[in-house]
Amino acid sequence: MLRVLCLLRPWRPLRARGCASDGAAGGSEIQVRALAGPDQGITEILMNRPSARNALGNVFVSELLETLAQLREDRQVRVLLFRSGVKGVFCAGADLKEREQMSEAEVGVFVQRLRGLMNDIDDSPRGMEEDDRGQFSQRGSSGSSAFVSRPTLRVQAWPFQSTAFPAPTIAAMDGFALGGGLELALACDLRVAASSAVMGLIETTRGLLPGAGGTQRLPRCLGVALAKELIFTGRRLSGTEAHVLGLVNHAVAQNEEGDAAYQRARALAQEILPQAPIAVRLGKVAIDRGTEVDIASGMAIEGMCYAQNIPTRDRLEGMAAFREKRTPKFVGK
Repeated sequence: MLRVLCLLRPWRPLRARGCASDGAAGGSEIQVRALAGPDQGITEILMNRPSARNALGNVFVSELLETLAQLREDRQVRVLLFRSGVKGVFCAGADLKEREQMSEAEVGVFVQRLRGLMNDIDDSPRGMEEDDRGQFSQRGSSGSSAFVSRPTLRVQAWPFQSTAFPAPTIAAMDGFALGGGLELALACDLRVAASSAVMGLIETTRGLLPGAGGTQRLPRCLGVALAKELIFTGRRLSGTEAHVLGLVNHAVAQNEEGDAAYQRARALAQEILPQAPIAVRLGKVAIDRGTEVDIASGMAIEGMCYAQNIPTRDRLEGMAAFREKRTPKFVGK
């Protein structure tokens, strides 16, 4: 059940750097709100470009990149929730009107930025790379190796060469999530959809193919054969169908306010909130990295993550709370 008592801080527009916006009332297209009171630790990103149904345009992408760069350094963010301020829409995908005005070179650069945006949320498709000598390594954005040698991995650097957002991320899909909009949701750790929401990687119906991680994240989510079927056909799914396939974690009946997915996503964030934040973040790393390699290497990654958690105050607090039969109070240290 949702907690009714909750303090809300005002939406904080992102300070745009020398660019105009077509968001509501000329405001920012990306806004941020940190919840307070019992929900302190939950931060919401509001996508608010009603004139283009939250399409991924230049300003929108720039503001979202800047927002993520600011929030990733904030240790007070324990859960990051993506939601829409446009009723009936999560994100309609690429801004094709804007794209039409670009040269071929500009299109390539912009799609690369889109791919970088998704990797700022989740870079797990980068995974591990194996060379022709049977060794493998994880390549970071700098190109440096974090691990070498199989089957026994040797740590060369910590933390992992990862650009993924460190805290859990949740997409609240209360409406259309098409093309790049679904790719944005796929980059999140968890997805909640209204049963009436419509989603799909529909790029092939527009003479395109998914270019912001869809060809990589969808197979990892649903399996290769089903991902190929959905991408080849450009099929659209309801939230209910997506839940049956495992594309979303939860599907809920839409309410009169049109924010049922957001309400369920927030309830899910409230479940994560009391847990030890360092353990949650390290668990995320272990899962994301471990699922990209063989089981033996994955166990080694889990071991390294576990070792990082041993000296934390939260681990000691958890054991003390168990011994004293009380609720633990984790501080993220």
